[in-house]
Amino acid sequence: MSGWLSAADRGTAMPGMLDGVRVVDLGTVITGPLAGQMLGDLGADVIKVEPPGGDPFRRTDGSDYGPTFLAYNRNKRSVILDLAQDHDRAALLALVDTADVLLDNYRPGVLAKVGLAPDELRRRNPRLVQCSITGFGDTGPYRRRPAFDGIAQALSGIAGLMIDPDEPLAFGPTISDNVTGMYACYAILAALIERGRTGAGRRLEVNMIEASMAFIPDAYANAAAAGRQPDRFSRVAVSQSFVFRCADGLALAIHLSTREKFWEALVTAIGASELAADARFNRHLDRVRNYVELQRELALRFAAKPRGQWSDILGATDVPFAPVLSLSDVLVDPQIEALRSATTLHHRERGAVPAIHCPILVDGARPIAAMKAPPTPGEHNDDVLGRADFKFGKEGGQNT
Repeated sequence: MSGWLSAADRGTAMPGMLDGVRVVDLGTVITGPLAGQMLGDLGADVIKVEPPGGDPFRRTDGSDYGPTFLAYNRNKRSVILDLAQDHDRAALLALVDTADVLLDNYRPGVLAKVGLAPDELRRRNPRLVQCSITGFGDTGPYRRRPAFDGIAQALSGIAGLMIDPDEPLAFGPTISDNVTGMYACYAILAALIERGRTGAGRRLEVNMIEASMAFIPDAYANAAAAGRQPDRFSRVAVSQSFVFRCADGLALAIHLSTREKFWEALVTAIGASELAADARFNRHLDRVRNYVELQRELALRFAAKPRGQWSDILGATDVPFAPVLSLSDVLVDPQIEALRSATTLHHRERGAVPAIHCPILVDGARPIAAMKAPPTPGEHNDDVLGRADFKFGKEGGQNT
């Protein structure tokens, strides 16, 4: 596992800033689990409540501990409860009574069917912060539809800014799921701060469509200002962002932004003074209007030398650049190694589990003292439910 630091190599970390905060995480797949994981990274006690068989994302590789599940469920404890059973619904309600936060990403109305309607929860636990993540919100013609990342990217306009309209293909990483989980975490933290002043919880709602739209405010602002639909080149033209293939076939990224000094440094570094004198590229606005032509001109020059040589040349200047790396190359890049961004967690049954650190330092240290590997299904039923004095019969969900 080259590039992955062992737990012993992570260095000293501080106690979690959310120590003492209990989160009941009913989330599955990505949006809810990511929000719960982010709270867990800050020290909250996150109890992941899973249905019989576990979160469906456990099985993306055929096991119950698949890599996609691992990515979104560290720093949690897992219990299995069957909410179709009265016994287990009662157990969940009792658990929520002890919680500071309840997090879910069900469709609207689902929680009410199992006795977790917002008003009932507020009556039982007035300090509870309730956060519900949905695909489309609780109003409008699409509110009952299922939603996933690709659907939210499409409806929010994100996909329209990336795909080739002539050959539309889905591609790229998870975006809408992740940003929705982040907005949910942001809202929960604000509600917890407010509760510290008022003593009262809040009911929070976050939907994937609005979260995705909010993630690209510049696209909407530019569309309104220009009176035309941005396309996949609009943002990169304004920001003067390029990718070039070098003589050895490897790719190099450059991002000049709007400051003239970066343009001037680039043309000097690559020995292209003729481009600086070209009227098509004289000012930033000229370079935006003639982005395709400039990309072509620069590509010809970068194709003349291998990427390592260009990296040495640009590294001696103030040009913003980076090699375009594969994920395996990222892990052994000297900057990533210096940051100690990648680590391995240890699970008592599964052994070493890879993880990317929470990207926050607090007073120079990671936010919590020890990161925990994602749990196996129902791993903490005895611990969590027994500690809360829940009593189960054979028909209950206790995993014994």
